[in-house]
Amino acid sequence: MAGHSKFKNIMHRKGRADAVRSKLFSRLSREITVAAKSGMPDPAMNPRLRLAVNNAKAESMPKDNIERAIKKASGGEVDAMEEIRYEGRGPGGVQIIVEVLTDNRNRAASGVRSAFAKNGGALGESGSVTFMWDRVGKIDYPAEAGTEDAVMEAAIEAGAQDVESDLVKPDIYEDAPGHTIWTAFEDLNEVAEAMSKVLGDPKSTAIVWKPQSEIDLTGDPVGVLFKLLDALDAEDDVQQVYSNENVSDEDAAKFAG
Repeated sequence: MAGHSKFKNIMHRKGRADAVRSKLFSRLSREITVAAKSGMPDPAMNPRLRLAVNNAKAESMPKDNIERAIKKASGGEVDAMEEIRYEGRGPGGVQIIVEVLTDNRNRAASGVRSAFAKNGGALGESGSVTFMWDRVGKIDYPAEAGTEDAVMEAAIEAGAQDVESDLVKPDIYEDAPGHTIWTAFEDLNEVAEAMSKVLGDPKSTAIVWKPQSEIDLTGDPVGVLFKLLDALDAEDDVQQVYSNENVSDEDAAKFAG
């Protein structure tokens, strides 16, 4: 198990914070509703719902909003919600995965297709990108949760696969410094619950896509890629966007929105 990795997700840059924050509660609510619809409406009996509720609480979503989102699962409108994944490439061959949750497949497809076409990207076939990524669990803790050694020890005991501790916050990143624990897809809930007994509740837990490798990108193509990622993230139906670029601090600072 490695203690640190240079793997960075530069999706959360400065300049995107306001736009992301304005959509955050809406995205969290949709995920809670769909999770509740997919199984029992009780977080204790529904792992996906438990993850969604914990993430909402970590973002300070009011309890009433969470309960309303769960109750909404009994409504007929949720039956029309579809989870769709789009895959494509951006400048320099950067791989991009877009996860959508929508009640209108045509609207979602049009929005994603337009974002790619207008910003130097190209949509690919299903599976054209994801075969080079891993579907894994991701647990985030703030820096104050513990030292690198303490978090590493807790992660090993809990059965995690890897730990990354980045305790210095670069100026260009929105995310606060902290610890990231990676788990096997099927082990996320078990590892998260075991670690919470030692370190307290995590900042967030999620099933995510993690690239097996990164693609170096420099100069003007960085700016084009950032515009593409921003355009995708701005789509109402889009829940998550993943990309595997490796950009220098200088270029990230230069082209951040």
